Amino acid sequence: MSLYSALTIGVAGLRANSSALSGISNNIANVNTIGYKRTRTDFSSLVTSANVSALDAGAGVRAGAQRLISEQGQLQSSGSTTDLGIAGSGFFVVGTAVQNGAPEDALRFTRAGGFAPDEQGFLRNAAGYYLRGWAALPTGGFATNASDATTLSTVNIASISGSAQASSSVQFNGNLQASQVVSAAEATYAANTSTNNMASGAVTPDFVRTVQVFDSQGGVRNVNLAFLKSSAAANTWHVEVYASPASDVAIGAPLVDGQLATGNVVFDANGQFDAASSMPLNLAIGGSSAGAPAAGAFNWAPGLGIAAQNIDIGFGTAGASGGLTQFDSSSVLDSSIVDGAIFGSLTGVDVDSEGFVTASFSNGVTQKIYQVPLATFINPNGLSAEDGDAFSLAQNSGSLNLKAASNGVGKISSRTLEGSNVDLAEEFTNLITVQRAYSASSKIITTADEMLDELIRIKR
Repeated sequence: MSLYSALTIGVAGLRANSSALSGISNNIANVNTIGYKRTRTDFSSLVTSANVSALDAGAGVRAGAQRLISEQGQLQSSGSTTDLGIAGSGFFVVGTAVQNGAPEDALRFTRAGGFAPDEQGFLRNAAGYYLRGWAALPTGGFATNASDATTLSTVNIASISGSAQASSSVQFNGNLQASQVVSAAEATYAANTSTNNMASGAVTPDFVRTVQVFDSQGGVRNVNLAFLKSSAAANTWHVEVYASPASDVAIGAPLVDGQLATGNVVFDANGQFDAASSMPLNLAIGGSSAGAPAAGAFNWAPGLGIAAQNIDIGFGTAGASGGLTQFDSSSVLDSSIVDGAIFGSLTGVDVDSEGFVTASFSNGVTQKIYQVPLATFINPNGLSAEDGDAFSLAQNSGSLNLKAASNGVGKISSRTLEGSNVDLAEEFTNLITVQRAYSASSKIITTADEMLDELIRIKR
């Protein structure tokens, strides 16, 4: 009976080492495959029964395999901004179809981040899997969900064709001459009377400058800041802020002649801007569709068809560099810093370490359009392997958890690809070991056969 057991054990050894050879061969074949995770063969002994002699209890060996999915591959430099690698744990969420949740779509997870746009602009890797991410909301934020993959959409870098940015702030840096002689016209100056104000041109300002701001459609609008020294109090100037041409805005009384704000600016004895004593300069401009403005309010003209916007005009802070000052030097505008931009076309996209896909435009504006999350699992080695170096959920993997890329999960690296985690030296060593073990198992069969032959010869 022991001779026949030896034959069975030898066959088991051949079978187990053949399986190990298959795993090693697959590892070697995929040494250059992006995102490939190697397979390790684990051998375990077989026992026929625990109630027999230890010499007869053995039943050979069995080969089992474990995919080392959580093992990091080496990150390699790439030239494309949409080639993505992960340093740390986590997986890219991908799908087999363009539309998330489509009947033919299947959810997959991969480290193969060689994504490139298809003919419609959707990011797809070499295996045909489409990258998923959280799309930006109209407000600019992102609605994230840690467990609901249906909130993801396929990343499309052609979904944003161009962008303009409305101005929201103006920083005014300049000086008003402290020894400016008070104008004779200041005696009858009345800001909200067309015959006696600066916006209408009836009164010549002591100093005036035009600042160009951008509306919601990227159009350029002229806003004038006019200053007239006051005789009523020291270090005080009358100010009018008005649009040019006046027809760009619809205004409510008592504003006239395209005015957006009127009042005074005050300086302290050191020539520094006194914000507490000066008029506030926040321009809340209503949209073209807002209708007739209320008293003291103003909207963009109905014919322009542009949206509302707030513009803060900053004259600086006392003691800080820059801003508006009053020193005994010529009145001058040193600089005006205006945010916003005219319309610009898409010039490229980039992905940062937190997974934000940012579109860049020819006007210098950048806009976050997607956030690529990383999928994490309690036991990533328990995922089921799929074609194309992708994985699917399995009972042993645990549930899906979507997280933003960070130091605690993993960091996304643009222009980078993760190589396979195959070590050729180790695989060739295993190849030699398995070959020897296979040969040894075949010798078991040969030896048992010879012994059986001797046993049969006894009868003869």
